[in-house]
Amino acid sequence: MSDKLLAGPSPHILGGKSISSIMWDVVISLVPVSLTAALYFGPRVLIMLVVSLFSAVAIEAAFMAIRHGDIKRAAVVYDGSAAVTGLLIALVMPPTAPFWLIVIANAVAILLAKQAYGGIGNNIFNPALVARAFVFMAWPALMTRWSLPLGLDNWFADLTSGATPLGSAQATHLELFLGNIGGSIGEVSALAILVGALYLFLKGHIDWRIPGGYVGTAALFTFFAKGFSLDQVLFQVLAGGLLFGAVFMATDLVTSPTTKSGRLIFGIGCGLITMFVRLAAKAPEGVTYAILLMNALVPLIDRFTVPKTFGQVKS
Repeated sequence: MSDKLLAGPSPHILGGKSISSIMWDVVISLVPVSLTAALYFGPRVLIMLVVSLFSAVAIEAAFMAIRHGDIKRAAVVYDGSAAVTGLLIALVMPPTAPFWLIVIANAVAILLAKQAYGGIGNNIFNPALVARAFVFMAWPALMTRWSLPLGLDNWFADLTSGATPLGSAQATHLELFLGNIGGSIGEVSALAILVGALYLFLKGHIDWRIPGGYVGTAALFTFFAKGFSLDQVLFQVLAGGLLFGAVFMATDLVTSPTTKSGRLIFGIGCGLITMFVRLAAKAPEGVTYAILLMNALVPLIDRFTVPKTFGQVKS
């Protein structure tokens, strides 16, 4: 029989897509967020992005070369997955994060959250979020040192400290939408996030179920918990890392469910946990731990949402 007629276990990649093409499309989708962050927080953000990207790639390349005893195996980093991890880690950092902290976060993401499980496709948790959770617990003061945005007229000035909208509850909806607020550099502009989301939707890399279930559940939770206030709904959806997490973190192909119904359940679970942390636990943010907790439930979700084989008879 010809090899062209043989097929391995599902899921299958169709339509000419590959891991590399998907990863580099994610990198492209993060460009609007990255440029907007640099616009608001100055040239230091660009250095943060470069340091994070290259440290992620270098750490993975070094690990692969040492593990296999062959420098040629380091070429695996060209699949783009390390580049995505590096960019995401930089974008979930405050604009004042030290460069050494970014390098440590990338080491945790690549070595502990990814390669310790066997490399790309085998990790249980989103590597960038594992790294963020680790550095947040180890250096909470550095991870909560927020800054106010700069204007174009003083783009090269030093950043001044300030609170995030979730911490102070003081920001207009327009500021939240455009990004003229404090926070992690990648989460501040809802507009830039939506531009990146649109690109991923058009390329067919994500569908509506995870981000839709996530944002929709958060909105409904807020609507009923905050006295049917649409103003509060908009604030909770636009503020913090909810949109960024729903689009770029929760939709990770490796750590999210493979079935359509499973992805919807996953998104709903992320939304419920996030809003419970924000409103009931009185913590300013819950996106990181919501997605990580739902990552842990993905095998169980997949198990109970896999469609029955056509013609299958119950035992």
